[in-house]
Amino acid sequence: MGVKVVFEGSSVAQVRWGENDDPSNLLVVGQEYEVTDEEVHDWHTKYTLKCLPNKKFNSSSFNPSRILSGWNEYHEN
Repeated sequence: MGVKVVFEGSSVAQVRWGENDDPSNLLVVGQEYEVTDEEVHDWHTKYTLKCLPNKKFNSSSFNPSRILSGWNEYHEN
């Protein structure tokens, strides 16, 4: 997939919504992680991260960071 996101922290509600895995003791706030899979549902989306391939986290716990492969979101065409 190639998208990087920054973990912004997670509330109990974000973990419980859609039965996500709890990132509290697994991820570091402010750290950038690579998303390898995105599971889209009607009311929520789950991310699988490269560093934890057997876990699924609520996408609302993250902010987009940048896209890999040299794309620069600040580059103006």
